[in-house]
Amino acid sequence: MADEQGTEGVESGAGKVDLETIRKLLTLMDEHGLAELEIEHEDMAVRLRKAGHEVPAPAPAGAAPGAAPPAAPAAAAGEAETEEEKLPTIDSPMVGTFYEASSPEADPFVRVGDRVDESTVVCIVEAMKVFNEIRAEKSGTIEAVLLRNAEPVEFGQPLFVLRPD
Repeated sequence: MADEQGTEGVESGAGKVDLETIRKLLTLMDEHGLAELEIEHEDMAVRLRKAGHEVPAPAPAGAAPGAAPPAAPAAAAGEAETEEEKLPTIDSPMVGTFYEASSPEADPFVRVGDRVDESTVVCIVEAMKVFNEIRAEKSGTIEAVLLRNAEPVEFGQPLFVLRPD
């Protein structure tokens, strides 16, 4: 047990969580590509967030006027990012989880260089256990896929960069 090894459980919320439980949760996060996990069960509440994965939180009503939302790291992106910013994007119509294919074994719906039209299914966004096919609604060529499989996505977040016809 954790106490026998000289380490104690971690206080979280009203309950106590042992380190083995945290390790199992971190393994699940890795397996499913999650950057953040929050669980509440009976007298236990746990929130885990991987380092380097900033999750933008809505600003409180009385937020400081100098607080600005996080900006994209322009220095690391270079010229390609500047060019992509000028191109239109295919955005998520909902909050959920991005899936590039219909199943883990299937090929992605689209890849960089693929031509799409308004009716082309480009991905799936799962929301509340409902798998929603997302269509391009524009025609052109896929220039970039902006998310990895099974990543969380926000409403209006760009999913793909598209070079119009």
